[in-house]
Amino acid sequence: MGLPLNNIVKFIEIPDEVDSRWQGRVRVNLDTVGLCAYLESDTACLQDVCEWLFSELELSFATIVVEENASSLQLTYIFYGEPGAGQVNVLVNLPLSQTIVPSISHHVHAADWQEREAEDLFGLVFEGHPRLGDFVLHEEWPEGVNPMRKSFNAAMPYPNREPDPDWRPMALVESQGAFMMPVGPVYSDYAESAHFLLETVGEDVIRTILRFFYKYRGIEKISEGKTVDDVLLIAERFSGTCAFAHSLAFCQAVEEICGVEAPERAKALRALLAELERFRHHVTAIAGICASTGLAVAASQAQISEEKLLRLTCRFTGHRYLFGANTIGGLSFDLTDEECGKISTAAWDITDKLKELKEMLMFTSSFLDRLEQVGMVSADNAVSYGLVGPVARASGLSRDLREIWPYAGYGNGLRFHVPREQEGDGYARLRVLFAEAEQSVNLISQVASSLSSGPVNVDIDLKPGYALGRVEAPLGAAFHWVRLGENGEVLRYRVMTPSFVNWHGFHLAAENFAFQDFPIIMATFGLCIAESDR
Repeated sequence: MGLPLNNIVKFIEIPDEVDSRWQGRVRVNLDTVGLCAYLESDTACLQDVCEWLFSELELSFATIVVEENASSLQLTYIFYGEPGAGQVNVLVNLPLSQTIVPSISHHVHAADWQEREAEDLFGLVFEGHPRLGDFVLHEEWPEGVNPMRKSFNAAMPYPNREPDPDWRPMALVESQGAFMMPVGPVYSDYAESAHFLLETVGEDVIRTILRFFYKYRGIEKISEGKTVDDVLLIAERFSGTCAFAHSLAFCQAVEEICGVEAPERAKALRALLAELERFRHHVTAIAGICASTGLAVAASQAQISEEKLLRLTCRFTGHRYLFGANTIGGLSFDLTDEECGKISTAAWDITDKLKELKEMLMFTSSFLDRLEQVGMVSADNAVSYGLVGPVARASGLSRDLREIWPYAGYGNGLRFHVPREQEGDGYARLRVLFAEAEQSVNLISQVASSLSSGPVNVDIDLKPGYALGRVEAPLGAAFHWVRLGENGEVLRYRVMTPSFVNWHGFHLAAENFAFQDFPIIMATFGLCIAESDR
């Protein structure tokens, strides 16, 4: 897959451009092999540097990684772009005594939630941010307790703060007849917890305020000091429906640190299993959309296909959700060429049923009325909020990490296109799901027909260092930052999930539509709460 020349030129010219803009106040180290630029900045230049990367170079914002060392805090702001544009890490070092950092959220709105998260967990204050506090840590957490700091002892219970009897939810809408409608956090038929405060006037939702993290599990904290095998178990379990994607990102980060590549057969099979997971995930999302609109028969048909895919996965891998498949250095098991062929054949059979369902839905006017021009997200808003995956692609953005940084078997001649729609409504998101599901089966078929022989894992010697694992999970770009110590233990594990990113922009779709559209809009986003409550 060739890289666009204009993007490579932009990447190579970064040092000269930085020097002309900041005259030595921002230092640059360019890795032309790995296509990664490291920009060391002070806090005075931070906002300008990030705005330049996001607005002028049109890079996407991935995540903020905060690391506490013996005498300092290091913040790494990670940006990435189209194929060939590379990755840019903006590094800011602070003494431990300094907790005030300029907020970049006014210039890079995609960083909004991530700054709020870092404020709660590390005690950093992002100066200029319009709304800090009461985010990940709810009101029972005492003020000044920051669980990601080294001084916090995760084994010791903390004293719960008594709730304020005078607390009231924040209200933004001031109008005659305005009403605040709470949805959640407890649902009768749903295991996850999330609270949506809908401010309405009549039937119209004017503002949507989200509150998550009722089940904050602190996986980044409990990973500190553990072995890579132990953290791998955590990586594939904090969000079971996308277990393979997250475990793959973690494994690839560790493999990069140690300078080891998985065998070619393992890379190809990783791509096959990743697409099998994506196919099953999208079928599940389609079933959810059908159920949200009251189409019980259509939902049941999609659920039958979902169950067939779960049984197919279990039959050949030993687990319905691919737990235990990835291991550091490759896969924990092999699939014969014959077994891969059977998976491909079964997937095509399920695709035929999915096509029939799609045709029926496309000619069901009552169904289309609930999706077309409902829950719209413009392309400009998708860029501003940094949306990823099918949600972003339904609004015209086509970035896909399988193309930007081909990993596993994706760089070895596999052919696919990234579906994209322009309308940004629920119907566009549905069409993207159908198209991506078909592309996944096409990729499964390509892998099954072109497997090379050889082992599926290699031994690995752990080394100190850090790396960013990147995968295009079913819901979009997922990033796993891993730092290993001298003895191979995990010193820092940072996860940024596509659901966390897309929930940030969910209110864009939910506002200015009727209250009864809310569950349908939420279904078309198809997001996972567990990926946020990590």
